[in-house]
Amino acid sequence: MKKEDTVKLISAEGFEFVIDKEAAMVSQTIRNMLTSPGSFAETQDGKVTFPEISTTILEKICQYFYWSLQYARGKETDFHIEPELTLELMMAANYLHT
Repeated sequence: MKKEDTVKLISAEGFEFVIDKEAAMVSQTIRNMLTSPGSFAETQDGKVTFPEISTTILEKICQYFYWSLQYARGKETDFHIEPELTLELMMAANYLHT
């Protein structure tokens, strides 16, 4: 896979998740960051840092992006969310518009 087909999402702790750009575009916020006109760092570098989102939550968000793509293509499976992650995950999802 070519570098321009991937996006690097960086958690508050500095952990990097390299995911398909198509998956990242599930988030309206990330889509706006990567496709905005002008010379924004996110658009040029293909990486987005989330200083307020922990590694655990960002990992779950990445899993959701891929699940969402599969669901949109007709593959209906459950997406399990651990109860202890629910509040943080809801706040992150609200920010990311997912």
